[in-house]
Order: sequence, then structure tokens, then C-alpha cells
Amino acid sequence: MSLPYVAFEGIEGAGKSTVSDRVRNLLEADGYRVVQVREPGGTAVGERIRSILLGHDLAPEPWTEALLFAAARAQLAAEIVGPALAEGSWVLSDRTVYSSLAYQGAGRRLGIDAVRAVNEPGLGGVWPSLVILLAVDPERGLSRQEVGDRIGDEGVEFQRAVAKGFERLAADDPERFVVIDTHMALDEVVDAAHRAIRSRW
Repeated sequence: MSLPYVAFEGIEGAGKSTVSDRVRNLLEADGYRVVQVREPGGTAVGERIRSILLGHDLAPEPWTEALLFAAARAQLAAEIVGPALAEGSWVLSDRTVYSSLAYQGAGRRLGIDAVRAVNEPGLGGVWPSLVILLAVDPERGLSRQEVGDRIGDEGVEFQRAVAKGFERLAADDPERFVVIDTHMALDEVVDAAHRAIRSRW
């Protein structure tokens, strides 16, 4: 059986953090040990990198951006995610490698396969078993943002390109992806995500 490593993915304003928090509560009520992480970040190294990537004071070049995300992710996989899975915990992640494939691979036009190739060595096989893709219209997603970061402030056309990247990833890997329409009520979205996870494990 695959390890219970669940990614919550989607463009800006899809509700990843909110849904992940609610699902964590449900899984803990079910009796599971759950470790919740976010990308970029989740480690001391990752949080330093996060400040570079998402702050407005610097503007990394696209490949610099992609490699920094990969570096933060490699640290998280080695320090937190891998050990948590090894000791039998579930891991819920607000963004994972699939964000890089969609944002830098598709949105920045670096190529999904090229971005995948630079991430794989650092992950050491620690790869999400299930991806909950929270689908939202880009305009609506951006309107939900309370405080934008550097990448979130790229604008609606960039978000459209990222959304198309996520759609391609989901179409190419239907066994791993579950797509949930977030235009439903929040309780319905959370219930759908919880049911998708429990049906897998």
C-alpha cells in the first residue's frame, strides 16, 4: 500500500490551507497521527528560502526560483516528511512538488519535465501518493486572497497558465489526482477531500 502522503494543490485562493487544516482535524478524530507541512518552508532552511521566494524585495530569475523551491523541498523531505512517514504518521502538505511542475514548469514555461528532473534527486522517492487538486476560477481565486505574495501577485494570466498546468498534470496521472470543485460550500469541499483520502487508505 502507498504511504499516506497527501498533497493539497491549486492556484492562489483555492483554499489549500483551510481545507488541509479541516481535513487534519477529521483524520485526527479518526485516530490517525498527522503531520502537517507547507511549501516552501516547514524547516529552518525552508523558511529562509520562503522569505526569498515570496517576499516582494527580490525578483529571482525563473530557474533560480525553480531551484530554490527544489532546495527547500529537498530539506523538507529529508528532515520532516520522510521521517514522519517512516514512523507511521500521515503527512498532509499545503503544496508539494506538483506546485513547481505547474508554476515553474507551466507558468514560467520552463517545462514540466525539466522541472520534474531537478526535483526528483532531492526528494529521494518521497513523493505524494494522493493529490487533492482544488479547482477554482483564477479571477475568483485571486479575489479570495487577503495578503498577496510575490508569486500570487503575478496576475490573472499567469494564474491561468498555472491552472492549465495543473489540469494537464491531473489528466496525465488520474490515479494520483482527485479534482474537487471549490465553488461548492466549504463543508462540501472538506467532506469530498476527506472521503477521497479515506477511500484511498
